[in-house]
Formats: sequence, structure tokens, C-alpha cells
Amino acid sequence: MRPLELRSPAVRRSTSRRALLAGSVGNLVEWYEFGVYGCLATVIAANFFRPEGSSGAEALVAAYASFALAFFFRPVGAVLFGRLGDRLGRRPTLIVVVGLMTLATVTIGLLPTRAAIGSAAPWLLTLLRVLQGLSAGGEFGGAVALMTEYAPVGRRGLFGAWQSFTVALGLLTGAGTAAALASALPAGALHAWGWRIPFLLALPLGAVALWLRTALEEPPPPPAPAADPRRVGPRELARAVVLGIGRIMGWSAAGYTFLVVLPSYLQATLGASLREALLATALANAGFAASILPAGALSDRIGRRPVMLAGAVGVVVLALPLLHVLQSPGASPWSRAGAVLLAGALVGLMAGPGPAMLAEMFPRRVRCTGLGLAYALANAVFSGCAGLVITALTARTGDTSVPAYYAAGACALSCPALLGLRSRDHGEPLR
Repeated sequence: MRPLELRSPAVRRSTSRRALLAGSVGNLVEWYEFGVYGCLATVIAANFFRPEGSSGAEALVAAYASFALAFFFRPVGAVLFGRLGDRLGRRPTLIVVVGLMTLATVTIGLLPTRAAIGSAAPWLLTLLRVLQGLSAGGEFGGAVALMTEYAPVGRRGLFGAWQSFTVALGLLTGAGTAAALASALPAGALHAWGWRIPFLLALPLGAVALWLRTALEEPPPPPAPAADPRRVGPRELARAVVLGIGRIMGWSAAGYTFLVVLPSYLQATLGASLREALLATALANAGFAASILPAGALSDRIGRRPVMLAGAVGVVVLALPLLHVLQSPGASPWSRAGAVLLAGALVGLMAGPGPAMLAEMFPRRVRCTGLGLAYALANAVFSGCAGLVITALTARTGDTSVPAYYAAGACALSCPALLGLRSRDHGEPLR
């Protein structure tokens, strides 16, 4: 294969754009499903996790436990598919993970409910969530490695931000689809069969992703000798993974609090209708999507540290006031819309530069594994448990401000790790 840097500028741009599209489209499929599951958590809980005589709150906690379990399989997927991506190549790994995600998501849409097959229904749903967790764990490392390795020096932040942007598009598409169904269908129809439609729509989305990835070109190897000949042992890799977790834990916790857990929180805690909750979530995801690409591009100019710190500090300072706006009976619809838009935008400041920041922490030979594992572990602990922790603590303490404490606390812990970022990494070639 002819090295990318020796090709004509037009060919380099075309190849980079194809890699960007193929690398990011799988994220849209993956996060579309996660957005649908989060937005329809109360419906899924009623259909799969609510035995006769149990409360809706108990069923919702069980639904989020299944949600969290899938996240704890993401590190397994990150190691399994990360090693394949580092040894066999980015392309075959990305094809396998998007195929597995699509298959599991469509099967959820075909599952019989608890009313039809009894206690087997939640177990089957949980098994499919585990398969989704495995594929999602491999998706991030391979996709970010691919996009950043094709990015020119000085544009990695923008290229990597497309991973987060398609996450936002996936969540927004999932929330929008759920909101549209809630508006178009009577409540009984939505609970009976309408909830299946968003999961079945993953089939055409996944088919497009597979088509793009089968035509994907493997990133060319770096010119010999490698720019970074040092070996990375298990201890050095583990140290970098732990540091990476610290740098993105605020992004993980705040992202899931404001973008995924919000619908069920507004319904179960504040008494909002399903339609109102889904609209608020769609607005939060719109604010998230709007800030990601500008944040990634800005980090290419001034560095990853100031942009990501701005997002983390913003959540620490504003999480509680923004939640109080949503809780206030006298707040206007415009002020509530502004609160959720701003909350999403603050997460975008961390999510935009985040993928490139992680890619710059690991050399090529372990990049898929290292950045994928850091991302998966952070999400397993701080994202996957968000719904479970927030729902359970709110029910136990009666404190409706638990979501703000959770997001702000994680971002506060993330700030010291972000302060350790080197100011020049964004302008240097990848190792």
C-alpha cells in the first residue's frame, strides 16, 4: 500500500473523508440503540422487568441494572476487539462489531415480553444487552484509532470529534424516534407494540454501516522506522488507561445523566409526562451535538486541556442550578429549554476533544486496546451505573438533586487529571 503522505492531496482528502464516514457511522447505530433504550426505559421496565405485584420504581431499577450490566461487558469487548484491531487491522474488527450490534438490537425488537414467556423475557433481554456491550466496547477503540490515524496533524481534534458527534446524532435520533412514537401512538399502543419499532429500525441503519465498512481501506502503516520505537509493557499500558479514565470520567457521568437518564428521572421523580421528558432529552442532545465539533476544532488550536476543563468546571458550577430550573414549578418553558440545552453543551465541550486526547495517549501498536479500554471502563463505572445509582439514591433519600450531585462530583474528580494534559500534544504526530 502506498503511504498516505505520498499520495496526491486530493486522494489524501478523499481517503480521509471515507475513513471518517466509515469510522463514525457505526457509532450512530450503537448510540441510537442506547438512546432508544434510555428514553423508553419506563416502557421496557413495564414489559420485561415488572412482575405481578411489584412497583414501577422496582421495575425501573431492574431495567437500569440490565443497562448497567451491558456496560460492564464493554471493557471485555474493548480488550477482545482491541487486540484484534491492533493485530489484524481496524477494518475487519469494525465490520464484526457493527454487525454484532445490529443483530442484537434488531433481536430486542422481536423479543416476547414477560407477559408472553414469563421470567425468561428479562433474561433474554439482558443477554442481548451483554452482546451489545461487547460490540460497543470494540467500536470506540477501532473507530477512534481509524479516524485519528487518517487525520492530518492539526486536525485530529476535529476528526476525533466526529466520533462524539455521531454519538450525539445517535442519541438524538433515538430520542427523536421515541418522542415521535409517543406523540403518534396512544399510550396503550406504545406499551403494547410501538416500542419495538425503534429497535427494528436498526436493521437498515446497520446495513448501511456494514456496506461502508466493507469498502473501508486499512490505515497505512507508519513509515519505518516507527516514530516511537519504545515498547509499551503491561504496567505502562495500565497506567495510561487509569489516567485516561480519570480524564473522561466527568464526560461519562455527566453525559449519561443529562442525555440518557433524564427522561426516566423527569417522569419518575418530577412527574413529567413521557412526551415532556422525551422533548427535554431531545433538547439536551441537541445542545450536546451543537458544541462537539466546534469544541474539537478549538482544541486543535488551543489544546485539549482548556476546552475539556471548561466543560468539566462548567458542570461542577452549573449542574445544581440547571436542575433547579427543571424542578421549579414556576419556570417558563423557555428557561427549561435553555437549561437542558446548556447542560448538553457543557458535556459537548468534554466529548469533542476527548477522542483525540485518548488517541494521543497511546502508541499505534496498542492504540485500539488502550483507548478502547479506558473509554469502556469509564463508561462501565460512571455511565452504565448512572441510571441505577441516581434512581436508587433518589428513591431512598427523597433528594431530587441527586443527578446534579452525581454529574458534578464526577467532573470535580476529573479536573486534576485533565490539568495534567500536556499543552503541546495536539500539535505533534501520533506515536
